[in-house]
Amino acid sequence: MTQKIPAAAPFPPLLTRHDEAETCADPSSVMRLLADSDGTADGFTSYRSTFAEGAVGAPAHFHTKATELFFVISGSLRVLVGEEVTVLNAGDFLAVPPHTPHAFAAAPGCEADVLFVFTPGMGRFDYLRLLGRVMRGEADFQEIAESAERFDNHYVDSPAWRAALESAE
Repeated sequence: MTQKIPAAAPFPPLLTRHDEAETCADPSSVMRLLADSDGTADGFTSYRSTFAEGAVGAPAHFHTKATELFFVISGSLRVLVGEEVTVLNAGDFLAVPPHTPHAFAAAPGCEADVLFVFTPGMGRFDYLRLLGRVMRGEADFQEIAESAERFDNHYVDSPAWRAALESAE
């Protein structure tokens, strides 16, 4: 049986070499920026974060447009999804749909290496760069609050996540 030649791809193949990827670092993690929506026709954004032992990744938040995908390469990542806190281990995959509160941190006593993918993508690398500047004290947290709509990142209060973080101390 003969296969039809597929229609043109929406964007050219994208290769990001590990050693050539831009990195953003803060005191608790290193983020390797792999693919932003400008190179994928808004298809996805992807980065890889390596968290130090016990490092807090992101406070409780949700996205209105994007689904956020997590794949744990090594270590363990504690996550909030809705009001449930669980631990993802190496090889675990999680997809968080829009409007679902979530948060993440390295699990207590563990490091974590995690691949993140957002679909659809929306130029999140500037947000990740801003986070690094805030964590290093080079920018004010107010800039993050003011960028909520631009980056589809909306912070919320989560008693379940606060309790989980307090129990790790």
